[in-house]
Amino acid sequence: MKRISPERKSAALAKLLPPYNMTVTAVAQREGISEATLYYWRNKAKAEGIPVPGADKTTDQWSAEARLAVIIETATLSETELAQYCRKKGLYPEQISQWKQGFLQVSLPGDKAALKQSQKEIKQLKRELVRKEKALAEAAAILVLRKQLRDYYGGHRRGRLTPAAERQALIGHVREAMASGARLSVSLAEAGLSERTWRRWQTSWEDKRVSAVRPSPVNQLSEQEEQQILAVCHQPDYASLPPSQIVPALADKGIYLASESTFYRVLRRHGEVHRRGRQRAAQKVTPATSWQASGPNEVWTWDITWLPSTVKGRWFYLYLVEDLYSRKIVGYEVHETESGEQAAALIQRTVLREGCWQNPPVLHADNGAAMKSQTLQMKLHELAITPSHSRPRVSNDNAYVESLFRTLKYVPQWPSSGFGKLDEAREWVEVFAQWYNEIHRHSGIRYVTPGQRHRGEDGELLKKRDEVYQKAKAQRPERWSGRTRNWHPAGKVMLNPEREKQAA
Repeated sequence: MKRISPERKSAALAKLLPPYNMTVTAVAQREGISEATLYYWRNKAKAEGIPVPGADKTTDQWSAEARLAVIIETATLSETELAQYCRKKGLYPEQISQWKQGFLQVSLPGDKAALKQSQKEIKQLKRELVRKEKALAEAAAILVLRKQLRDYYGGHRRGRLTPAAERQALIGHVREAMASGARLSVSLAEAGLSERTWRRWQTSWEDKRVSAVRPSPVNQLSEQEEQQILAVCHQPDYASLPPSQIVPALADKGIYLASESTFYRVLRRHGEVHRRGRQRAAQKVTPATSWQASGPNEVWTWDITWLPSTVKGRWFYLYLVEDLYSRKIVGYEVHETESGEQAAALIQRTVLREGCWQNPPVLHADNGAAMKSQTLQMKLHELAITPSHSRPRVSNDNAYVESLFRTLKYVPQWPSSGFGKLDEAREWVEVFAQWYNEIHRHSGIRYVTPGQRHRGEDGELLKKRDEVYQKAKAQRPERWSGRTRNWHPAGKVMLNPEREKQAA
């Protein structure tokens, strides 16, 4: 039997560990070692206390055994050794601290059993509550449907043909009842319809019988009147004019045949409505929502994101305002509800704090309820702030603040278990805002902090960086294949520049 050296065994086991996290099958195919041998090695390593979390798992998905092994391994390490260990394992030092606190706060077995029983009872009560709410909503919807049918249709209508107008109205009433919580079968039974009839009406609510008598509209033009309209349009004096000019010209002569829309309808029915000459199809021009910021406090973007609590189904709401030019968080607040009044108060405080009431900025947001509330719109008008909104059903028109929310929720200090109280959420956001503005080097502004760019300190700082790079290149030019890194200030910032290109 071929013997495997300890070095090769260590290399194969390393591929099962972070940062590779390869599967046993993949390592077996690459190294030419049987899967049974690799499983034996992995189980033996686990027994010895070596963390082997398994394939395709993030560090937050590691098992309790793997986390405990990491805590034991790092118990005697210094801060420098701990940092080196974390980089090799794909971890953060903050994660190990959270794991350690979690193990120290593990409940007793009796508490676990009581908690499990409480959770079971809560789930049972929730299911019962949902069932009763559905039954109550259905009863209310059926009562409303019954009244609508009685007021609209009166007595018994079984066995007679339902006209098209009544079909449409009946379909609307049944759909309203379903939207209010009633089941389809119950709604149809109340309306006296079968499911087969309902399905047929969904396909087409018109009477398709050849012998069906359809009354003509009372305002329908006669054949003679249509021919008269066509004859007028074919006269040499009106051959080059649109109906919008023909009708007033006839009115000046004391003649009225029909409205402009009727003229167009008759001409279209006879195939005589086309674009003529050099006319082109009308282009839909939407208002521009692209904004350019060449300095701080010219364009702000804001949004609201949810912060989870330790109670399932309960959230805190983070209101956040970001300066487009510097990426600085210029205003923030955490509340238990989402409303336009709280948003208006935040915007007013932010304007006063930044001292830009004489030159108010543009405020861009999406189309949420709080963003378009009348209270906020009145406050923006009072502060002379220009409001701007994303296009409907377009999720990336407010990308800068969405990117900031992504950074917020993926920092190592993010409490994955949620916030216990509102004050805890506010304190955490305050610490994050200070870190983001004054410590975090932003990749979109040449790796200076948002606070430095907001205060105009980025130019001098980037100039010194460029001097360092030029000096390094002069000392070892063979290590530089081209120019040094671009350390010029980021310059102007555009919000949704592709839309400006399309408008141009």
